[in-house]
Amino acid sequence: MHKYIICIGSNYNRKENLFFARQKLADLFPSIRFTSEQETQPLFFRSPALFSNQVAQFFSEAEEEKVRKELKAIEQSAGRRPGDKKEEKICLDIDLLTFDDRVLKPEDLKREYIMKGLEELK
Repeated sequence: MHKYIICIGSNYNRKENLFFARQKLADLFPSIRFTSEQETQPLFFRSPALFSNQVAQFFSEAEEEKVRKELKAIEQSAGRRPGDKKEEKICLDIDLLTFDDRVLKPEDLKREYIMKGLEELK
């Protein structure tokens, strides 16, 4: 059984898109636990649109590549398109932060809202 930690974010229809993501993720990964939703300022964007973010943890027999494909499919089914980041419109972004004990996004783990979410999961 593998342990996964992810971060979910949206700055476009953010409440609806996070709700959609939680439903899809719970269907795929019944063991998933979500932290409280946090509102954050945009990072690296000129747009003032706020983000809604959540951290989540789940366990799965699925290997990392399969989980990545599932996460990407959820993003796309929420309406995410390849050009969205350039337009600073993020319908849904799901980042895989850790796989078992391997950190995949070390810079993301330093963000305050993610550190707060990791504490909440303990």
